[in-house]
Amino acid sequence: MHRQNILALAMVLLVSLAVLTAGYASGRGPLGVVSYAVTRLRNANAGKATVVSENSAPTASEFAFGDWINSEPLTLKGLRGRVVVIEFWTFGCFNCRNTLPSIKELDARYRDKGLTIVGVHSPEFDDEKKIDNLRREVAELGIHYPVVTDNDYATWRAYDVAAWPTTFVLDKSGRIRWTHIGEGAYEQMDQVIQKLLAEDARQP
Repeated sequence: MHRQNILALAMVLLVSLAVLTAGYASGRGPLGVVSYAVTRLRNANAGKATVVSENSAPTASEFAFGDWINSEPLTLKGLRGRVVVIEFWTFGCFNCRNTLPSIKELDARYRDKGLTIVGVHSPEFDDEKKIDNLRREVAELGIHYPVVTDNDYATWRAYDVAAWPTTFVLDKSGRIRWTHIGEGAYEQMDQVIQKLLAEDARQP
């Protein structure tokens, strides 16, 4: 093996070890560190909320089968006429926990005005896949909006998610009008929700 290849391999191993070490030391997990980096990049470019036009917005995929907490099973078809916020999260994710105060505030402020928030719980670690652990965490975290398990990542893949947390805002016709990866952009999300609540529902 050439010396250059050996040095390159050594660098890759050192970076991987650094990511693992930082992840477990911070409590985020190795993938959580990647998510944190994505968050910082997105927040650096955060600006005024930009809503995708109705004609360009794709129709959101239905939720895959899972166990529901705080609600009977929901479908996007059944939620037509309401604005829907879908947040992909997992309870062990440091960044996800940081978004919760704002997500819960949006639920309290707009639920009676036509907003439904759904937390899609796509676990990173095995203990996060256990429904009893999730029920306990949802209760302790004071989450009152619907949460659905996504242990096999079917919904995660359908939405092409790459990091925790990722948030989608759907209009009353079930179209994805706004997306955000990571923490932050809470004011922008609020602006988007207000705009979509004021729109009339149309057939996709």
